[in-house]
Amino acid sequence: MNVSMRQLRAFLAVAGHRHFRRAADALHLTQPAVSRLIADLEAELDVRLFDRSTREVVPTEAGRYLEQAVSRVLDELDGVLAHARTQADPLRGRVRIAAVPTVSAGLVPNCIALCAQEHPALEILLRDQSQAQVLDAVRGGEVDFGLTVEPATTEEFDAQTILRDPFLVVCREDHPFVEREAVPWKALTGQPLILLDHASGSRRLIDEVFARRQIPVDITLEVGHPHTAFRMVEAGLGVTVTPALSLDALRPGLAVRSLTPEVHREVTLLRRRARSLSPPAQTVWEAFREVAAALSPVGR
Repeated sequence: MNVSMRQLRAFLAVAGHRHFRRAADALHLTQPAVSRLIADLEAELDVRLFDRSTREVVPTEAGRYLEQAVSRVLDELDGVLAHARTQADPLRGRVRIAAVPTVSAGLVPNCIALCAQEHPALEILLRDQSQAQVLDAVRGGEVDFGLTVEPATTEEFDAQTILRDPFLVVCREDHPFVEREAVPWKALTGQPLILLDHASGSRRLIDEVFARRQIPVDITLEVGHPHTAFRMVEAGLGVTVTPALSLDALRPGLAVRSLTPEVHREVTLLRRRARSLSPPAQTVWEAFREVAAALSPVGR
């Protein structure tokens, strides 16, 4: 069947106006052109769509059915095409991202605020997920891109490191570490440690530091979020090693000290390999780079 959009729109115009000339005026076509479109459509469908008289044009039973059905379908199609057009506009559309919790809390709010101010027609949907879940969401195309805390395999992803986020030690204000300007990693020997569990991308990096420096550790508690770790420290249950981006959740009564030598994690933008971003997603990707550069440029 070879039915064109021009034929269907001409049909709806004639059915709506009940008149060929008025339909032609609405379509900015000549009356013979509209008549030809309707005749071709009737020939293609092998059915009469209008009863014609000198005064008006009235849809037949088949025409009334087709009018209702085509009107609904074309409305839906117009909505789909309008949405597709917004995806070509770098400043308008919906962008889906996934980020690990500490990045969600420490970096994402600033980026969303920047986009809301500079690009109010952009809508950003966030998934706050574990490292493994972020990778799965990007891999499966469930989100436009993700933010993780270490580079991913180049075989699966295109990645760009935007921020080096140092690890710090957090203790109570009455802890001996407060007397130091910086705390050596080895000073954590024998300290009751409260660490993020292994769902966190940071935990593997912290464990590697202890193993590489042969530091014996006493892990008292494993928790799922820095806010929980800070509450445990506040209760006097130990100290915690945490990335700098998590400090937004710090509570009064706690102190922060640098760890020496400095060890950092790399905050990385991640997308599926060899897959281009939509213009709106590219705009948000660049906004993350801008916000991260203001906090701590990678090259610093």
